[in-house]
Amino acid sequence: MLYLNTKHIKQMGVDWHGTVRVIHNAVQNLKEKHFAQPIKPYLRFKDKTNRIIAMPAYIGGDFEAAGIKWIASFPKNIDQGIQRAHSVTILNDSDTGKPFATFNTAIVSGIRTASVSGLIIQEFAKVRELADVKVGIIGFGPIGQLHLSMVTSLLGDKIASVSLYDKKGVNQEHIPAEILAKTNIVDSYEEAYQDADIFITCTVAAEGYIDLKPKDGALLLNVSLRDFKPQILDYTKSILVDDWEEVCRENTDIEVMHHERNLQKEDTYSIVDVVCHDAMNSLPTEQAVMFNPMGMAIFDVAIASYYYKLAVETGSGVQLED
Repeated sequence: MLYLNTKHIKQMGVDWHGTVRVIHNAVQNLKEKHFAQPIKPYLRFKDKTNRIIAMPAYIGGDFEAAGIKWIASFPKNIDQGIQRAHSVTILNDSDTGKPFATFNTAIVSGIRTASVSGLIIQEFAKVRELADVKVGIIGFGPIGQLHLSMVTSLLGDKIASVSLYDKKGVNQEHIPAEILAKTNIVDSYEEAYQDADIFITCTVAAEGYIDLKPKDGALLLNVSLRDFKPQILDYTKSILVDDWEEVCRENTDIEVMHHERNLQKEDTYSIVDVVCHDAMNSLPTEQAVMFNPMGMAIFDVAIASYYYKLAVETGSGVQLED
């Protein structure tokens, strides 16, 4: 079995164009039903903000791999100087069931998350011209940092400015050198939000608080899922999800909108609709588009498989005896 940790992944680096292609290919397998993915269970503790999630999946096509991500999210860790998320991903051979790789790192999960966002940005760019783009990101922990790296790589010179807000402050050491001159650290989420063409939530918020109108035609990547109040539906009906059954639970903004505003599955578009059926073309250009990704296990297996192959090619990781 090949063992990989954070150091190994960082040594191999991130090719965001490559990881976004991996997610695109995984969505094609969703469309063709070449996958198996049960609804992920949540393990709860006395402190209900803490959870460990099991995410098993099989994906076919060019991947032909199964696996499981076991990811712990303890938001109060950051108050103790400990990272919020800890994750182990195991890959199994889809013919024999034999485990062949273990990833003892949360960074693979973070790369998956940002790559899904990157795919939505690419699909958005097909129907809406992206030039002089103003990017807003709230929450600048590991997920926020990966998203900034991703948008910098994918959009490059198309970015006019970046506004970062984190209530605990922003460490400039984590801002890529190539975007630093265009980056502003702001004092409120409103400053990052109200004029953003692409707005990304990467917080650990437990419930929604954003009730202001977004910029017309903006893309809202609601990565942390619990930042918007249901009033967002007063401003846009262009609501995207990765998977309705996954995301409409656990007090996400989608579930709150479902209960308080009667948002239904048929009122939304899935990631398959967007990538495989050109759903972006049907959305009013004057409205903001809001993407709500709960996180899908097949994407974790796909990204882990990608890094396993890269590790074999580059001789990365440590071989463990059976």
